[in-house]
Amino acid sequence: MVLNTIRDANFDNKKVVIRVDFNVPIKEGKVTDNTRIKAALPTIKYLLEKGASLVVMSHRGRPNGKKSEEFSMAPIAKEFSTLLGLEVKLAPDVLGPEVAKMVKDLKKGQVLLLENLRFYIEETDNDVEYAKTLASYGDIYVNDAFGTAHRAHASTEGIAHYLPSYAGFLIEKEVKFLDPLLSNPEKPFVAIIGGSKVSSKITVLESLSKTCNTIVIGGGMAYTFLKVQGYNIGKSLLEEDYLDTAKSFLAKAKERGVKVILPLDHVCAATFAEDATPIAVDAPGIEGDLIGMDIGPKTIAAIVAEVKSAKSVVWNGPMGVFEFDAFSEGTKKVALALAECKGITVVGGGDSVAAINKFGLADKVSHVSTGGGASLEFLEGKTLPGIKALEKKMRRIYIAGNWKMNLTPSEGVKLAKELAEAVKGCNAKVMVAPNYVSLPAVVEALKDSDIIVAAQNMNDHLSGAFTGEVSPLMLKDLGVNTVILGHSERRAIYGESNELINKKVLLALAEGMDIVLCIGETLEEREGGKLEEVLTTQVNEGLKSVTVKQMAKITLAYEPVWAIGTGKTASPEDADDAHALVRSKIEKLFNKTVAEETIIQYGGSVKAANVKELMAKENIDGALVGGAALSVANFLPIVAFDK
Repeated sequence: MVLNTIRDANFDNKKVVIRVDFNVPIKEGKVTDNTRIKAALPTIKYLLEKGASLVVMSHRGRPNGKKSEEFSMAPIAKEFSTLLGLEVKLAPDVLGPEVAKMVKDLKKGQVLLLENLRFYIEETDNDVEYAKTLASYGDIYVNDAFGTAHRAHASTEGIAHYLPSYAGFLIEKEVKFLDPLLSNPEKPFVAIIGGSKVSSKITVLESLSKTCNTIVIGGGMAYTFLKVQGYNIGKSLLEEDYLDTAKSFLAKAKERGVKVILPLDHVCAATFAEDATPIAVDAPGIEGDLIGMDIGPKTIAAIVAEVKSAKSVVWNGPMGVFEFDAFSEGTKKVALALAECKGITVVGGGDSVAAINKFGLADKVSHVSTGGGASLEFLEGKTLPGIKALEKKMRRIYIAGNWKMNLTPSEGVKLAKELAEAVKGCNAKVMVAPNYVSLPAVVEALKDSDIIVAAQNMNDHLSGAFTGEVSPLMLKDLGVNTVILGHSERRAIYGESNELINKKVLLALAEGMDIVLCIGETLEEREGGKLEEVLTTQVNEGLKSVTVKQMAKITLAYEPVWAIGTGKTASPEDADDAHALVRSKIEKLFNKTVAEETIIQYGGSVKAANVKELMAKENIDGALVGGAALSVANFLPIVAFDK
């Protein structure tokens, strides 16, 4: 998993909308534990140092969509301001003209804290309009609230559809430590899973068993596993509905060669009470009416031995009722073992974090997760919406300017030179496609630039009696190795068929050229419900006989012809849906990897006003720009949309 992080963006003079987790305990109007606020300060200070102004968002408690003084962010604003050493203005609301004005008036280096996001039910409903309003408050979105990343809320997932989105330092660190445990952990890898119920941890067990060498099962959930192995468990916690599940897990673990450690002995009690007398049971089974409350010394020794030799350890869930001091020894000794381990040690889950904090060992492990439910779901292998929204596209953004039959050679050279200087430092791959008479001069003007020069079309023959036509050999001789094929105007005005376009595609590939292959439906086709039929045909026919290897040379450009010059517009959602459809057709033709790696540009009237929202979409990887490409003033904001 590779994320866009705040190290990847330019924040100078930008308004940044940042989601943090300031859901902290408050008593008598004062913050009683400011740990979460302190945890967000490195990201916040970094953004301010880089020249940003900040619109800070968080929830507090569960107001369930109703405004309430009880859940106001006012006490948090005071504590935040003190810790930051900077005045933090508190907005009177999340929405409304007064808030919009406060956002608009924000100056570089200033901080505004919005009221409780959950004063509106639209937040937890991930309402589109609510997310759009939040997005309107900034140029860039940053998420540093890992504890809420498992929720698809407007401020954690919805907003990322409308702004360039980046992870703060907290989220970056969480993913850095948690992701390898599921993908490629250093081995030996030991997973220590505790807690009260099998039902709440079975998915974690199943997920981790795919990558770990040893799994330790402790806490109340262990007794269900002991039961299926034929041991008596006294009056200990038992989930009868999960006996078959436990049995199945043990069988799968054995099949995978994963060592499973269950309690070898116990510390029990006659009653579940803090002042109960500890009773040692030197066996896996528990007789009579005793209740298992903690693991015994044999089990502790077995766990410590595994942890000592481990290169990766994850701990989620206590080994017993650690809240009661008489039954906390097992959990404490596990915490100490992690603290002494020389490998990577990760603690996740609310109870485990509480335990390691209780014993004062948090600074002795590699990473203590800030998100209870989020870290649990991450370890379960689930997709966290708030994290997914921050994933870096492995496909580089590709912005192409098609000059069509505009600009004389001298005008083209002037624009080319201006562009070469203007796009320096931009992250996007940039291409321009001049008219034929301008090609030689523009190629010369851009020879020392990273800008690609492409042809707008070519013939389907290398040579011959084709008056007025240009062959790929001619283009290559000029130093032009990229060509646009199948443009909507050539399909509509010159009647180019899918068969002809495919001949050009195959010829260009045979000559080692890169291709931008255009596809798209007309207004009549779209209104006639033929979108999928048209795109499927154009993809299948246009890429006929193309090999998997050759697909690396092809970029697709989806052009909704009906959105060009008709007064009608394609929403970013419409565009992304069409791109996803095209990607699915590529996968069917080739494979999933090819589909994921193929760049698909959008060619439906892209401009400075809509480029951020379009490029934030998962399946849109760039733009094929027409009129807006004819001046630096209009083209540069599209190329440098993320600056």
